[in-house]
Amino acid sequence: MLQVQPLSPHSRVLLLKLSLQCQFARQQLLTFRHASTSNSSPTAKSSRRSQLQKLAAPTPQKPTLPQVVEPNPLINPFAKKPSNNDHTVRPLSRPLGLPTPPIPAENTGIDTRTWRQRRDDFVNYDKHLEKRKALTKQVATPYFREWTSLQYAKGKTFLAPSSLLRAQKALYFPNLHGQTLSSRSPVPTTPLLHGHISIIALFSGTWAERQTATFLSENQNPELHTLLAELNTITVSAPSGGEDTAPLASVDGKDVEAAAKAIPTPLVQRADINIEPNPLKSFLVRLFMPRLRKLKPPSEWNKWFLVTRGITAQMQEALGVGNSKVGYVYLVDSKCRVRWAGSGRAEEEERRSLVRGVGKLVEEWRGEREREKMGDSKGGKAVGRGPGIKEPREGDVDGMERRATAVA
Repeated sequence: MLQVQPLSPHSRVLLLKLSLQCQFARQQLLTFRHASTSNSSPTAKSSRRSQLQKLAAPTPQKPTLPQVVEPNPLINPFAKKPSNNDHTVRPLSRPLGLPTPPIPAENTGIDTRTWRQRRDDFVNYDKHLEKRKALTKQVATPYFREWTSLQYAKGKTFLAPSSLLRAQKALYFPNLHGQTLSSRSPVPTTPLLHGHISIIALFSGTWAERQTATFLSENQNPELHTLLAELNTITVSAPSGGEDTAPLASVDGKDVEAAAKAIPTPLVQRADINIEPNPLKSFLVRLFMPRLRKLKPPSEWNKWFLVTRGITAQMQEALGVGNSKVGYVYLVDSKCRVRWAGSGRAEEEERRSLVRGVGKLVEEWRGEREREKMGDSKGGKAVGRGPGIKEPREGDVDGMERRATAVA
């Protein structure tokens, strides 16, 4: 009979460890089987995907607190901060004016469309888009932008060019309608400017008018008035105001129409255009018209215009009027082309360039007259010599008829 010997303490410890390891391995196998069966369901897959997304997401960083800067007692907190905007006034780099010649009947400010045309424009979607763009641009323009820009160079928009713009590149001064000192109803400006060399002062308000005086007044520019006094001997026919003109019969006991016809019109003239779209301001200007008539000679009453409507934002942009509170001066030739322009307060070089421009236009006008006379003389000698020759004038035709009657 076999006898079982008792295990030693060391053997008992080894058997206990082996049993515990077997139990732990069995528990791990059961856990793995349960996990493999549960991961096959869609809910488990979505939860696992969400866990992966959380792990892949970047960890949010803590916001950095701004550093506290101690105030410097030497720095004025109310001083203006330097801006990055460049307010340097640059020379004029483009021709000013409209591409088409002016017509006396345009830009009256009166809607002459028929009811059918108004209805067609009302249902036209493209015109609604154009009007919407114009209104959007008008609303987006800050109200005080023109006033704030006056702090830079007194609102000067551009520097006047040192020489005249070439006639081939020049654009046309638009036609405007305004009341003059010698007419109750608005009259066009084109009949006055055509055939003359005109220095036009465009302003809106007394402050802008004083800026134009820095170009044109005798105290500020005596060389210009000396040149004009020398050129007063060159005269042209007086312009007619047109059929729509309604001159006053008498103003302050003077016959305006007779006075305007009695004095010959000089070749170089000055025209003042006061733009006042505000009805209240235009009413106040009309109240002071009698005082203006006393300050100006009768020959200049038809060269002062009060324009209340008809000038659009596109026309102002074409003329370079970047600020309506600033005065502008234009030098226009006999064909209503803008050959020179200035803005704001005049500088010494700008005054000299204006004087040189007037003299240059007078020389061009004389050259054109000489070429016209030579063309007329050649045309008169070549009467009846074939096609392409100019037709004879009325006096030549009468002389030919008298000679033919005498021979008969």
